[in-house]
Amino acid sequence: MRYLSFSEIFRWYTDRTPDAPALRYERDGAVHTLSYARLYETVKRRAAELKAEGKTCLGLFADGSLNCVIELFSAVRAGMQVVMLERSVPVPILRGLLPYTDVDTLWGPEALCAKLTPNLAAGVEDGAGRLLFFTSGTTQRAKAVVLTEKKLCASAYNGSELLPLSADDTLLCALPLGHVFGFVCGLLWGLSCGACVALGRGASRAAEDYALFRPTAVSLVPLQLSAQLRSGAFNPELKRIVVGAGDCADELLAAARARGIRVCFGYGLTETSSGVALSLGEDPHAMTVCPDAELSIAPDGEILIRMRTCMMKGYYKCRRETAAVLRGGVLQTGDLGALDENGLLHVTGRKKDMLVLHDGGNLFLPEAEAELARLLPGTDLALTLHNDALTLAVYDARHSDEELLAAIEPFQRARAKGWRIAALARLNGPLPRTATGKVRRWELNVRLQADKPD
Repeated sequence: MRYLSFSEIFRWYTDRTPDAPALRYERDGAVHTLSYARLYETVKRRAAELKAEGKTCLGLFADGSLNCVIELFSAVRAGMQVVMLERSVPVPILRGLLPYTDVDTLWGPEALCAKLTPNLAAGVEDGAGRLLFFTSGTTQRAKAVVLTEKKLCASAYNGSELLPLSADDTLLCALPLGHVFGFVCGLLWGLSCGACVALGRGASRAAEDYALFRPTAVSLVPLQLSAQLRSGAFNPELKRIVVGAGDCADELLAAARARGIRVCFGYGLTETSSGVALSLGEDPHAMTVCPDAELSIAPDGEILIRMRTCMMKGYYKCRRETAAVLRGGVLQTGDLGALDENGLLHVTGRKKDMLVLHDGGNLFLPEAEAELARLLPGTDLALTLHNDALTLAVYDARHSDEELLAAIEPFQRARAKGWRIAALARLNGPLPRTATGKVRRWELNVRLQADKPD
């Protein structure tokens, strides 16, 4: 069913199955349940409190807890603009993002919020129903994608049309809610279907969550799938896994299927409120296009999307950047792909991950980084163009520069001179990454520039 707001979802199930479990969560070592009726009443009560406080734009550090979920839905009902923030983002960058997005109040860890309070803005006048999710650029600061509760509900509808859940299902919310994939496929998908959503407790307790909540469905990024297969975390009741937000090795998908689990691989973007296509058959690379999506392929292989119900309103305060990717209602995704004779989508790569070298050649960064990762197992690394040189940025306290350079020699020998790594840059901490593990290349470049010698 199509819903126009989060409150409409809660009201629908409150009117029909008020005692059905909406959320399960752990507190003090015990599992508790919040029904749809209690969830709806709690959200209405908290929304009234927020409205009385007079704030207009909430910056939410989404930790996936029950209180976080209630605050999120309540703020939207109260007519506030909600900006989804990540605790992993360095404080100096957060200090710049708050005034940019007009945040006038914060929800999250007290110590972190206290550091950021001096950076709060005056709020916003027209933010009702809007949720801002950040997407990382390659050469500039993260842009805030403007979505709405109506568009996010439409995205959940698209997912439920292709892969419906029932009231008997329990969806484990194991993804960060600050990422649109996590919000839609880890939370809203389940609630819009009248299923129960079990609120996970983070990566460190993932294996325990499967044993505690006994989910029948879960959405994961490839890194989570790999880790949870290795640890044997999956419970016998788990029957469906949606994998998205990054390339996934066929071996991982096959390993999950070998356990009797239906595995669907999805493709989506923050700009389209998450899902665009989902594999429903045996071939994970052949994806059925969502009902509301219209796809075409440009002459250079770029995937173009028209999706009226789910398309972003634009990048916040970035008209030029919006116009560059959203032309006549058609999103220029920067992804490469093809549609087969059955209309199924095959994604082959990302234009945005192509680095143009000085000789005019293109280097596909994920492929090159995967090759380097095999030569340097356990090393956090990424490639970038820094000071006009192809640079390998690494976080590795185990090896000297000489050992690192020796290890990548096979990579160097296999390439012409202009395609070889010309510089090594060591970082004193992990590489900046998104919640789904992708390198924040713009932030990496900022860090490298900050370390540039005078």
